[in-house]
Parts: sequence; structure tokens; C-alpha cells
Amino acid sequence: MTAGPQQPQHAEEPVVVRDKRRLDPETGTVRTPPGEQPLAGAASQPEQGEQAFTADEPATAEASDELAAARGLAEERLGDLQRLQAEYVNYRRRVDRDRDVARASATTSLLEALLPVLDDVELARQHGDLEGGPFAAISDKLEAALGRFGLSRYGQVGESFDPSVHEALMHSESAEVTETVVTTVLQPGYKVGEKVLRPARVAVTSPA
Repeated sequence: MTAGPQQPQHAEEPVVVRDKRRLDPETGTVRTPPGEQPLAGAASQPEQGEQAFTADEPATAEASDELAAARGLAEERLGDLQRLQAEYVNYRRRVDRDRDVARASATTSLLEALLPVLDDVELARQHGDLEGGPFAAISDKLEAALGRFGLSRYGQVGESFDPSVHEALMHSESAEVTETVVTTVLQPGYKVGEKVLRPARVAVTSPA
């Protein structure tokens, strides 16, 4: 049996897909069809380095502004801290000074209140009432205790008269003296350190 004529076989043509979009979906740039010139004013695709610089520039400027603001705030806080420290140091000095003044004032007031008691003790000593009696030990302890607060008694017969520490209640003249001297101590004086708590009340004799 004779086979019929065979049909010629045609090769399959490849499918060609033409992308006619004017914008490149990957780069976003405008495409130029073959045979055409690029459109005037069309933006060229920026280089990779230029894109990185343009993207980083706002971030760098923002970081610089934040750093400057942080430095300004730090300097302001440092100034506040230094001012507070200076105020605290001045406050401590003022408190210490006021405390010392208050302590000295309280001590002076107490010693002044005890001066009449010390005068009675001194009169009793001058009259011999403290010799051999129990009150002698008490008076000695009292004077020693007050001495620890800086109290001291002064005023002796024969010492030069000093108006800054003596109060002359009686005055006489004599050719036997060459300067004004204390001849009688009517009431002893007292000092606290170098401060006169009460001047010595005395009788003095001046050259004739």
C-alpha cells in the first residue's frame, strides 16, 4: 500500500515579547525607542555613588544638628551645676560662720550670768572663808570648768592703768609714782580669750 503524501512540517516560531513601556520598571528612567533621540530635559540615571551621597546627606545634617543641640544642653547643665555648687559652698560657709557666732554668743551670755557668783567666791576668798572648808574645792572646780571656756580673771595691784581693760572708779595723785598705776582692785575683770567680758574696776594713782 502506497503511503500518501506527507504534510510538510513547519518549525515553531519563537514568541517575542516587546516591552513598550516608556518607563523602565527597574530603574525608573525614561526609555528611548530605537532610532529616537533622548527627550530634551529627561533626567539621566544618577550614578550609584551619587545616589548614596544624596540619601546620606540629610541624615548627616540631622545628626550634626542633634550633636550641636546635645552639646549646648550639656554646657547649660554644666553651668547650672557649677552655679549650684558655688551657692552650696557659700551656704556652708555662712552656716558655719553663723554657728560659730551663735556658739560664742551663748558662751558669753552664760559666763556673764555667772560673774556675780564668781564675785562672791572672790570676796569669800579675800575674807578667808574658803580656807580649809569644803566650799574651797567646789569654787576651784567651778573656776577650772569656766576656764575651759576661755574665761580668765585679771586685775592686780601695781599694774599699769589701761583704760581699755580697766575702769577707774577712784583717783589720787602721788609723787612716789612715775605713771598711773592700779592701787586697789575693787572688782576683778574677766576676759574670754582676748575679749574683755567685764573691765576691772580699780582705784588708780597718778604722778603728782
